[in-house]
Amino acid sequence: MGAHELTPKFTPEITPTLEELQAQERRLVFRRFDHDDAWALGSLLVELARERQAPVAVDIHRGGQQLFHAALPGSAPDNDAWIARKRRVVERFGASSYLVGSRARAKGTTFEESSRLDPDTYAAHGGSFPITVEGVGVVGAVTVSGLPQLEDHRFVVAALEQYLEKSR
Repeated sequence: MGAHELTPKFTPEITPTLEELQAQERRLVFRRFDHDDAWALGSLLVELARERQAPVAVDIHRGGQQLFHAALPGSAPDNDAWIARKRRVVERFGASSYLVGSRARAKGTTFEESSRLDPDTYAAHGGSFPITVEGVGVVGAVTVSGLPQLEDHRFVVAALEQYLEKSR
């Protein structure tokens, strides 16, 4: 049996376009975002992660303050380091960590190469999404770490969609 026969067959996920990622950010906007919203959104993320048995850590920051954090079974201290690195990308660029990384890839480079920022401090990998308030702008970030980067991104987006739909 050749090596290629040992490779499991899978269908690669379709990577979202820059336009799709930007549309998510325009759509997923809060009217307001306070401590209670952070608790409710974080609790929803934990509930969804438990349903999926996802080994993730969840974090919500606003204005430099951690408002929510949870680490589910299977997550590790390394997930907290990833959370901090991805969150810093959102705080610096005002866009999701996945979108920032995708923009670099679309230009034929990497975030690490194009930004020249310390990769121990910044990671443009999926999973951190800006908390944007109407008429205010980006006030914080909601971040998940523990799944492959596109899954982290999609997980956060799905939770934001569900939360915002309920709060409208």
